[in-house]
Amino acid sequence: MEYPLLSRELLAAGGLDALAGRDAPDLPLLTEAERAASLHAVLDARPPGDIWLFGYGSLIWNPAIQTLERRTARIEGWHRAFCLSASIGRGSPDNPGLVLGLDAGGDCTGVAFRIAEEVAEAELALLWRREMLSPAYQAQWLPLLDGRGDAFAQGIAFVIDPACQQYAGGLGEDDMICRLATARGSLGSAADYLFQTCEGLRAHGIPDADMEAIAGRVRAMQDAADCIPR
Repeated sequence: MEYPLLSRELLAAGGLDALAGRDAPDLPLLTEAERAASLHAVLDARPPGDIWLFGYGSLIWNPAIQTLERRTARIEGWHRAFCLSASIGRGSPDNPGLVLGLDAGGDCTGVAFRIAEEVAEAELALLWRREMLSPAYQAQWLPLLDGRGDAFAQGIAFVIDPACQQYAGGLGEDDMICRLATARGSLGSAADYLFQTCEGLRAHGIPDADMEAIAGRVRAMQDAADCIPR
């Protein structure tokens, strides 16, 4: 089965909102005005220097925005986790999947993208349609650290709001694996999202041992076909 790519064309046309309205009409969405206000608040708090974006999940392998540069970066105080329940895109209301968020504690190595000044607001508006579809994420400026542990810039990162109704940070590991192994939505399966993220991290020379372990368990469960979708 062919699935639509989460592309800049889809985002510009409001396609993600349309998918949400069709597949999960009860999911609370931000309005365009609320997204614009959120973006302007983040830009008003912009620190000096270039605009950077921190990618830790699908942004690594499908940024869908124009960027000038990418480099490995680490943030502290947040870790990559399957903590966001997905009733659209990578799951359904009947069998919600999981996607990544930055949850509190630890650290995370990902990819930092530099955005050209002259297109920054337009590109970030597209990004906001993707990451700020619902109130699940909060955009923050976080220090981006290089391989020596020195901050080279501040970057926008989307961290999870643990008060949102989609927060799944307390999910047990077996339930997490089952949801990743079985959930599927209009953009593809939760498992493919996981596998592509692992591939993207490896391609940038920053494999994540925890993510690889999760992927191994998901593959084993799919092979055994012993997980009942729910």
